[in-house]
Amino acid sequence: MTTYIMLINWTELGAKNVRESPKRLDAAKKLLGEMGGSFKSFYLTMGECDMVAIVEAPDDAVLARFALLLSSGGNVKTRTMKAFPEFAYREIISSLG
Repeated sequence: MTTYIMLINWTELGAKNVRESPKRLDAAKKLLGEMGGSFKSFYLTMGECDMVAIVEAPDDAVLARFALLLSSGGNVKTRTMKAFPEFAYREIISSLG
């Protein structure tokens, strides 16, 4: 499984309906699970992003579909970063020669 960090911000509509956000999170967790992935952690954050999620998915295409489906609901906008664990980081750096 590949790990991704999702930076999430409410849209105007999402902020207006913020009380429904926990239900939307539950639905998102279920959707990603059905796609073969999972939420590893979720945070409400202060600052530039409203929320941050650490998720896993079988591949980039699955995560891309998930992010597009989330955004199509109109409540959030996402930015997603593929995350390399420490062992992969060390392999990548050592391969530089």
